[in-house]
Amino acid sequence: MLTRSRKSGALAALLAACAMTIAAPLASAQDAVKPAAVQMANPEKLVGQKAPDFKLVDTEGKTHVLSEYIQKGNVVVLEWFNGECPYVVKHHAHNKTMSDLAKAYKDKGVVWLAINSAHEGNSTTGADVNEKFRKEWGIAYPILHDFTGQTGRAYGSKNTPTMYVIDKNGIIAYAGAIDSDSSPNRLGETNYVKDALEAVLAGSTVATPFAKPYGCSVKYGRN
Repeated sequence: MLTRSRKSGALAALLAACAMTIAAPLASAQDAVKPAAVQMANPEKLVGQKAPDFKLVDTEGKTHVLSEYIQKGNVVVLEWFNGECPYVVKHHAHNKTMSDLAKAYKDKGVVWLAINSAHEGNSTTGADVNEKFRKEWGIAYPILHDFTGQTGRAYGSKNTPTMYVIDKNGIIAYAGAIDSDSSPNRLGETNYVKDALEAVLAGSTVATPFAKPYGCSVKYGRN
């Protein structure tokens, strides 16, 4: 027969076990609501690796999933975007670098996607802001919202514009700058993305798989 002290101890243990059982599902539910923080990747080390998948919405509310484009046999170009960045202005307003390339390779199975990873509430992002620049600059491809910064960090994108060329197998074939001139007004003699696309479409090795990105800092929120 249990003594009073033993009964009290057994009751306390039972209550503690029940508390743990109740708390566990709650913790799991919270984890499901708030995604785990993604550490900033190194874009140079991502070259030759499988491209991180993502599911993002554009300014018109359409959802884009990278893996779905890859499954269809597309080559994908990613462009990190901020319409207020002088280096982005250089390639969209002063020159049509991005739009001209996207147009030139569209019929060759190349999908071009711009991504804005600035946090929600920042003046450089939002459906209205991104759509304004898309219309003003005649950008025919979508601009996706990455408000959490999860996708940007997974790719190690620290600058706008930072570029990625992903081949038909979903492998990152090129990462880095759009071209060889890091000034906010001159175009570089070498366009790394164009060269990478030519190589990927020809089934050849990309001569310059990484070039140091240049531009404005991506306006991430806190992790």
